[in-house]
Amino acid sequence: MVQLGVGKNMVKSIRFWVQSFGIAEQQPDKPGLYITPFGHAIFQAQKGQDPFLEDIRTLWLLHWKISTLIDDPLFAWYFLLNQWQKPEFSQTEVIEAFSIESDRMERPLSDFTKEQHFSIFLHTYVPVRARKGNEILEESLDCPLTELQLVIPAGERTMAEPGKREHLYVFRQDGKPDITGPLLAYCLFDFWRNHQREEESLSFRDIYARPGSVGQIFKLSEPDLQGRLVSLQHDSQLFFDYRDSAALPRLLKQGELNEEMEATLFTGIYGQPMEAYFEAQQLAHGQKFRIGIGHD
Repeated sequence: MVQLGVGKNMVKSIRFWVQSFGIAEQQPDKPGLYITPFGHAIFQAQKGQDPFLEDIRTLWLLHWKISTLIDDPLFAWYFLLNQWQKPEFSQTEVIEAFSIESDRMERPLSDFTKEQHFSIFLHTYVPVRARKGNEILEESLDCPLTELQLVIPAGERTMAEPGKREHLYVFRQDGKPDITGPLLAYCLFDFWRNHQREEESLSFRDIYARPGSVGQIFKLSEPDLQGRLVSLQHDSQLFFDYRDSAALPRLLKQGELNEEMEATLFTGIYGQPMEAYFEAQQLAHGQKFRIGIGHD
């Protein structure tokens, strides 16, 4: 059981983020939140792979999870990672694009909400680094995902309003060695299971360009991803085999997209045997994520 004494607003925030990162979830006809198998596999005290969040591969996994929500995807994450096609972006450009996208929704977002979505996305990946003397301000405590350097500052530009400038940002497109072969294999499994479970193969275009794909979410270049897929058979412990044909390059799977494959690929990220995944589940069976409300 996880118990934290915090205020009501923080309770709401924690509930939102642990669900968005796939660490906890609601269960039908049961009150409260329950830690997911993914959450146990990482954070279970005795058998979890990275309970103190010290491994950058875990940060990439958390980025993957928050970016690929199925039922209720986060607006800014989905739009910026899957639909933004320009080489750089600024707050003004993004808010304008958000407005166009929002107007297509049944309930359009308010201007405040659109700005909030952009700010939260940006500061998930870009350090604030605001300091007041030697004091570290609460709002300057950076999100762990800033370590990924997925979004990086790219200078400034002059705004339409005279005398004003704004920051520019880009998605880092260079090689990302921290996204290891086994990590990519696990995320491909997750993508395949969520989007094309009944298919026996995935085309390269699906893997590279489809919304929610590893190419889009990790911002991998086409040559980089092709090179990674060539060695995927070894990295996936023979579950996947990439056929790099000129006519239709595609990825084939060997076996069912089941819990055993998931466990093998997940623990392979950390160089552990499959049994470690199930041991973490057994030690934490039925464990709830409980947050105690303290005083504001």
